[in-house]
Amino acid sequence: MSGFRPVIKMAQVFVYGTLKKGQPNYFRMTGSTNGNAEYCGKAHTVEKYPLVIAGPYNIPFLLNVPGSGHQVKGEIYSVDNQMLQFLDEFEGCPHMYQRTLVRLQIEDWESNTSSPEATPAVNSIVEAFVYSTTTYQPEWLNLPCHDKYDAYGEHGLHYCEPEARD
Repeated sequence: MSGFRPVIKMAQVFVYGTLKKGQPNYFRMTGSTNGNAEYCGKAHTVEKYPLVIAGPYNIPFLLNVPGSGHQVKGEIYSVDNQMLQFLDEFEGCPHMYQRTLVRLQIEDWESNTSSPEATPAVNSIVEAFVYSTTTYQPEWLNLPCHDKYDAYGEHGLHYCEPEARD
């Protein structure tokens, strides 16, 4: 049985906050310590959602309130089971965030691992997991909503990394 390779099931995850390229937790998506994650492309949610920056650590939260807020921009990654388990733990799933499927409209696609016929076209609709929350403070619905997140943005709400929290 030389040459046999087990099939590794990959899941697609949509990230919109600190795990995106250039953001404070992007390093958690790279390397192989936490599993494997391959950048696939950019997309935005088909539905509108409130993306708010909240709590004492200025964390970006996607509130699971479809139809309110904005179409949220982010990145799609193909992840293995080890990375998916890491992300569940990192995101406090299922208590702080819940991992659910969301419909996304592709803005661009760069993944080289899938066959050309499996590559979604620009503007096509795909589904991927997203970490959103139904367990938020009611007043968060009154916070400003964003269509994209940048930890270093003009909002001035500086993200506090997990290692720096009390």
